[in-house]
Amino acid sequence: MINFNGLLQDNFLITSLNRSFLYGDGIFETLKIVDGKILFSEDHYFRLMASMRIVRMKIPMDFTLEIFENQVISLTNALNCSHSARVRITIFRNDGGLYLPNQNSISYIIEATSLASKKYEITQDYFEVDLFKDSFVSAQLLSTLKTTSKILNVTASIFAKENDLNTCLLLNDKKNVVEAIAGNLFMLTGNKLITPPISEGCLNGIMRKQIIRIMRDFPEIEFSEETISPFDLQKADELFITNVIQGIQPITRYRKKEFKTTFSVQLLDKINKLI
Repeated sequence: MINFNGLLQDNFLITSLNRSFLYGDGIFETLKIVDGKILFSEDHYFRLMASMRIVRMKIPMDFTLEIFENQVISLTNALNCSHSARVRITIFRNDGGLYLPNQNSISYIIEATSLASKKYEITQDYFEVDLFKDSFVSAQLLSTLKTTSKILNVTASIFAKENDLNTCLLLNDKKNVVEAIAGNLFMLTGNKLITPPISEGCLNGIMRKQIIRIMRDFPEIEFSEETISPFDLQKADELFITNVIQGIQPITRYRKKEFKTTFSVQLLDKINKLI
């Protein structure tokens, strides 16, 4: 069962004119539901609205925060997974046109699947990464959005599997490390925590935002948004990846370097207390 434009139905068939299929003309948001509530709901909603404005989609006048929440929860209730669920909402421009659309009105699909745990947990004790260097993230505004044009991430995921890696770290066109395939990157070196700035082209992540807020509770750790070079990774004490479904996933190995996970575990405990 899915929610298509506010109606619950068993399936949805796209046409050959679907613009998300033809041109990647769509954006999406991935949500975590716990006990019938969307975690960080306002952050998700306002990022979605900002993304629609940036790509010049027409936002329906009645698409308020309350309606956004109700549409999501009505689906998870119908699927009996409101206790803990992963939800994806995909918004795409309606059919018509070539590169230039005939209209800017939108449709949306909401899908939901049950999750095993309400809490954020570190599920993989060993997590090895390497750089993906075949293609690069463009250091520009559109790269910070969750669009349906993710062929780079798909290709990098296949590369990771072929090389027995848990995931890959992505470089931008300046050859700086910007993010992982499915999450933002943080690096702890000494008493300083660093994540790349949005201007480097990394995703404007919801969990990234929560980590930045939580850092106020760690006055002994300096936080900074700075560029990260591949060489910097070798000097780090900890590396970890964040996204709203997993929470935090520590990186334990990059090439020949082994990393600690102490601070990652502390942060994850703080996040769980928020929810």
